[in-house]
Amino acid sequence: MESATHKFLISKIHIFFFCFFLCPLLVSVSSLSAPNSTHSFPKEALPTKHGYLPVSPTSTSAIFYAFYEAQNSTLPLSQTPLLIWLQGGPGCSSMLGNLYELGPWRVTKSLTLQPNPGAWNRIFGLLFLDNPIGTGFSMASTPKEIPKDQNTVAKHLFSAITRFIQLDPVFKHRPIYITGESYAGKYVPAIGYYILKKNANLKVSERVNLAGVAIGDGLTDPETQVMTHALNAYYVGLINERQKNELEKAQLEAVRLVQMGNWSEAADARNNVLRMLQNMTGLATLYDYTKKAPYEDDLVEKFLNIAEVKRALGVNESFVYEICSDVVGDILYADVMKSVKYMVEYLVRKSKVLLYQGQYDLRDGVIQTDVWVKTMKWEGVVEFLNAERKIWKVNGELAGYVQKWKSLTNVVVLGAGHLLPADKAINSQVMIEDWVLERGLFKSL
Repeated sequence: MESATHKFLISKIHIFFFCFFLCPLLVSVSSLSAPNSTHSFPKEALPTKHGYLPVSPTSTSAIFYAFYEAQNSTLPLSQTPLLIWLQGGPGCSSMLGNLYELGPWRVTKSLTLQPNPGAWNRIFGLLFLDNPIGTGFSMASTPKEIPKDQNTVAKHLFSAITRFIQLDPVFKHRPIYITGESYAGKYVPAIGYYILKKNANLKVSERVNLAGVAIGDGLTDPETQVMTHALNAYYVGLINERQKNELEKAQLEAVRLVQMGNWSEAADARNNVLRMLQNMTGLATLYDYTKKAPYEDDLVEKFLNIAEVKRALGVNESFVYEICSDVVGDILYADVMKSVKYMVEYLVRKSKVLLYQGQYDLRDGVIQTDVWVKTMKWEGVVEFLNAERKIWKVNGELAGYVQKWKSLTNVVVLGAGHLLPADKAINSQVMIEDWVLERGLFKSL
């Protein structure tokens, strides 16, 4: 989820100073000893491994991780795919994805946990990373170490991922898939691109075994995507032609600022477009135009600020958890309108790429993805655009549509918004499993 505000709040600086309490955890990045079962966080809901992964040998900054092994792997563990999940924002915690969307347990309104039937670790390993540093439970020793661009994000993620792989010999040869949503439409290509470039100069034994990347409702090529909102809302029936014309003028201003390289002003202009659309429509949320109330992601924040939950995860009880960090959002603000499309173009040639969107998302949904894919510089793009859009069913019921050509797959999930796995848990589970294992409509020809 993209964070709504990016003000630098002095009160949030505590994020950077908890190293005093948490640095001892960096001595070992293996799993922490499990505490006794508690009411809020029962023992069976604890991650298989959790803790901190350093991002640099010269810094105490570290990325918090929670890893859940596959519940029922159909393959030997050494061959079982490993999914890595990155949340968007910038500055939103992957514990949102974990406890609200696709993890094995979900937070209830009573702030307890219940099993998620659509968990993505049914047959795969699943690793959540609070990225970048300063996000969620992750630690930035100083504000200056928080990334300002995607290259630094990728550098930190590469350090964390390689350190995680070293925790257990069984991780070494497992195929890795980087997944994420929203602003992770930039993180996912950035780390995927970084891994492939880095692997080219590493010994085979030192390489990260990247098998593919998946982006859900992603902001990837903002200059192209910002131009879609007016027409999209108009044809859905949410605004009239006069309002469409007003929005189009605001969209052109965002593009003009991008082309001038005025990055922060361009991000302001995009926010203005979305604010205008919100005011024109009166919707509860642009993340899903059918909802009568926003997503209840604040449940995750409330849950993770319970003292016994923090104890269970090995986090100091005085640490104030935020679902989205305004500090990180502010530092990455000038990065918002920069494109990573060229990274996706590289990845689609070297691995496989899944793009998926919820039907009802007005911010980073179906149309926003379609427009930038059409502009890709990839030799297979014409064949992809001409490929049949096949009807996709799950358990005999219409679930959406799949369009595929060789290494690129696009899925539209019906009845879902921006936080797609929260809306369509089982269908999202089937989608990711069939894509990874290349089954059904996701089979390679």
